[in-house]
Amino acid sequence: MGDPPATPTSASVDASPSIASSSSSNIRKERGAIAAQVRTLIPPITGQCMFSDLVFRHAIPAAVESNDAMNSVPNVAPVKSSGSNATIESPFPPNKTLVEILERLKGLDDRLLNLETKVDDLSHRGSSGPSALGFPHLQAPDYASQAGAAMIDPALTAAPFNLQHDLSRNAPVGQDQYKYVSSVHQMLGWPAVQQLFASIQARLPHVNFSSLERDGVSHMLGVHRPESQGLPSEGTMRTERSPGLLTTLTWENVRMWSQAYFDTTNLFYPILDRQSFMQETLPSLYRSGFSNSISSTIALLVFALGEVSLEGREGAPVHVYNGRASGVKGGSKAQPPGLALFNEARSRMGFDLTECSLENVQIFALASAYYGSCFYPMDFWRMTASTSLALQALITSNPGELSSPRADLIRRAFWHCSILETSLNLELGFPLTGLERMENTVGLPTFSGPFCEDDVISNQQSHFQEHFASQIVLRRLLVGFHHALSNTPMSAQLGGVPTPFTSANNSPGLSQITIQQLALQLEQWRGMLPPHLRWQEDCPGAFPSTTTDMFGGNTHTPASTPISPSMSHTSQPSSLPAVSTPAPPLMFSTDLDSPPAQYPYVLDVQVALLRSRYYYTKYLLHRPFLYKALHYPDSVTQDDALGAAECLKASLKWPVAMSPTCKHKRLVPCMFFFTQNFFGILLLLHLSTTVPLLRRIRSTLCGERFEMDARETVGLYLDWLRDLKPIDGGTAWHWEVVRAIYGLEGG
Repeated sequence: MGDPPATPTSASVDASPSIASSSSSNIRKERGAIAAQVRTLIPPITGQCMFSDLVFRHAIPAAVESNDAMNSVPNVAPVKSSGSNATIESPFPPNKTLVEILERLKGLDDRLLNLETKVDDLSHRGSSGPSALGFPHLQAPDYASQAGAAMIDPALTAAPFNLQHDLSRNAPVGQDQYKYVSSVHQMLGWPAVQQLFASIQARLPHVNFSSLERDGVSHMLGVHRPESQGLPSEGTMRTERSPGLLTTLTWENVRMWSQAYFDTTNLFYPILDRQSFMQETLPSLYRSGFSNSISSTIALLVFALGEVSLEGREGAPVHVYNGRASGVKGGSKAQPPGLALFNEARSRMGFDLTECSLENVQIFALASAYYGSCFYPMDFWRMTASTSLALQALITSNPGELSSPRADLIRRAFWHCSILETSLNLELGFPLTGLERMENTVGLPTFSGPFCEDDVISNQQSHFQEHFASQIVLRRLLVGFHHALSNTPMSAQLGGVPTPFTSANNSPGLSQITIQQLALQLEQWRGMLPPHLRWQEDCPGAFPSTTTDMFGGNTHTPASTPISPSMSHTSQPSSLPAVSTPAPPLMFSTDLDSPPAQYPYVLDVQVALLRSRYYYTKYLLHRPFLYKALHYPDSVTQDDALGAAECLKASLKWPVAMSPTCKHKRLVPCMFFFTQNFFGILLLLHLSTTVPLLRRIRSTLCGERFEMDARETVGLYLDWLRDLKPIDGGTAWHWEVVRAIYGLEGG
């Protein structure tokens, strides 16, 4: 169809050489200010502050190597061409920042290896009894006596619980009373949860709750439901494979879809080079037409994900419940956005299945992202595993690629897969591919080299590079925590430690001291984030500390409305004490009925992912305290009670479930991971209202805002499950169970 327009313009910016120079100057000023601010707070690098330095170093560019480094940044190189994708040479020397993180991460391994020895020494001191630590003796749980508790259907308390009678009396002397499990479906095997299920069995006669710990994954992912059996193959744009574009595609459409992809999905998964795609791949395909080539396949996947990005934010909701529009937008379960384009890509993928190239890796990663947006978790996992295997084949067969100009793209793809593999392994027990053995060989991404003006602007406004780097560090911490809590040496590979497919026995040697040490490292990670990523611990929905006025002073105000996911059983009682502390300006809101705030470059999703994964890690760390409180209440110490309180507080109001992020669920990566955890949290929050010990912990150790926040959380997570159940088979099962537990009718 001829040549594309000579100078295509971007939908988002009107770039010029002067703008490029100005943007780079702003970057230098911003990073220099951050360096000056943080250096006044951070002591010189020593072995004692290794972890703080790790996060500090990943927040500050490598150019800032001394107190006057901010003045030594070289000038921006001339712009190579005009337009929004004009090339700008990096204003910084080759960035060593993330490489240094890897060196610090090796130090993390040593710290975790030494932790067990230190804990053993401390454990010899023993633990004081409850009264000695100031926490009064608490009676064993009596579930039946709490029939009138908030959020409880009286019909559910007909069968009495008495966990001390069932468990504590028969516990072997000296048996460890903390149990660590990494997955929700393992938690479903806890006796306390099983007895909760027994009380609702009559309402769900078709559910075999006793098999959940063994078969929970298939139930919770809806594997056997008809609606989970794969994307339809219909909807392919069948045209002759002659030169020229597919008949339904226009230059305007492919530009629009490509821009949407790079402004959304590629910020979470920064695996494609925008400049190369927009300036080389796209014009070439426009001139020569689509074929069975690997570049055609990648382009069609980009277009499909671009359509998902547009429809996922602006499309029609798939359903409406009580006047509230669904957060799943665009298309339907059978016909998701971009399906025709994706099917065109699928029809070509077979030609490149065994190619050992970066493009082969990118194809699998893009296909994985598409399946995730359409709520097919098994397909998402299969494509993620294929991406990891393709990476290993590429690195093994052509190690020189790690020294090539495309090495940074390989590293980004590697860590993207590592983050997903860890989540899938710990939560669902899906096996690792061996990718983790290549961490030291691959190294960390630097985001150095030429980049285009659109990338400058997107990073200025969303800090996607620092979000990605922070996720890498958090993932590495999570792996170390899992080793420590599983009482497995750090020298062992992650694949060799207990997973959700292995027996979940009480963790030998696990103690409160171990958990407290790990929690301190996690808190250090959060505290040492750069200011524009940092937030208040007790306010998950607050703006980052330096961006409260980024989008205008009057656009976002503190939420003053009552609990928005309103349900009669979660309304706030009038007896709650008034909270006098003014709330900080909120980036995320529990008000799901008001129009959601709009942020450029899906900033809200990036922020929500980082914070929610932080709270998930904290919640996971402290969950053994809840196990002990539920099953060995007479042995609970003051520190145990505080740990249980931290677990409960960490489960509240994850930003990914709040507005605006929950209003475009198709854009949330690995969404079913959060669905699993919201289900588990709803069970524990319910138990915390019926078990006397947990009720006392809630009222005395969780803070004055806890009751309101807990009710808001229940509303948010119930709304999440209700919203997804018509389109996701696994969530439909979750909804059945929580509806019975919370006594919900209809919906």
